Amino acid sequence: MYHDPVLLKETVDGLAIKENGTYVDVTFGGGGHSKEILSRLGPTGRLYAFDQDEDALANTLDDERFVLINENFKFLKQYLRFNGVKQVDGVLADFGVSSHQFDKADRGFSIRFDGDLDMRMDRRRSISAFEVVNEYDVKELTRVLKEYGELRNAYGISTAIVNARSEGELKTTEQLKGVLGKFLPKAKENKILAQIYQAVRIEVNEEIAVLKAFLTQIPEVLKPGGRLSLISYHSLEDRLVKRFIRDGKFEGEAEKDFYGNVDVPLKKVGGLVVPTAEEIARNNRARSAKLRIAERL
Repeated sequence: MYHDPVLLKETVDGLAIKENGTYVDVTFGGGGHSKEILSRLGPTGRLYAFDQDEDALANTLDDERFVLINENFKFLKQYLRFNGVKQVDGVLADFGVSSHQFDKADRGFSIRFDGDLDMRMDRRRSISAFEVVNEYDVKELTRVLKEYGELRNAYGISTAIVNARSEGELKTTEQLKGVLGKFLPKAKENKILAQIYQAVRIEVNEEIAVLKAFLTQIPEVLKPGGRLSLISYHSLEDRLVKRFIRDGKFEGEAEKDFYGNVDVPLKKVGGLVVPTAEEIARNNRARSAKLRIAERL
């Protein structure tokens, strides 16, 4: 089941929809954001959506103004060009794992269910959580857990995993949890498990590299005055989004022109938007959502 989209009105409002405009929803999922965009478009408006997960194809919308592309959004520019589109009026992204992916035990995303160590958003990928957990050495695992899970005892956890798998492969999420027992104090068990799962998932799906590849295409894909609405769920994503909007790059100082003025492609619109207490009560997935809106200069 695909649940209600997070920050639905705020995210689509942020696009400042033009009736005859062309828009992209790069994280289609259950189609909630896409339906809202289409409801605001006129007969000549266009919406392109991306989703690498084949499960999302079942939600495609029967609307001649709509095209769903079964690909990773790192290929944004390439597939828009394939469809004859060079620039668009707005791009929406709701990063992270969909509630549908969390709710399907066999996908291995959730700490609630026992399932195969998979965690692939696109099941055509060759590397799953199984390979990360069973084939990475201590050094590689420590890097993943420290960088993507921001875990202080990444080395200890990695060593325990590598030692445990010498007795036999770790195939399921329950087997992995069994190995991690001593690192999971009762009061913090879910929090630490979520950090470990997040780290492995980001590695499997190359989420940070994909986000960077996507953001660097935005200045070329957005028309001047075009809008960007991005929802992040953890600090690694949000830092990159915030930095790119502010500086037009991920590291170092923003470019400056001859006169010393900052020369960046985007400007932020409004401040950080977070869900209301009512929305979080209705949809727990919204609790860590952060929405940032920007405009192409």
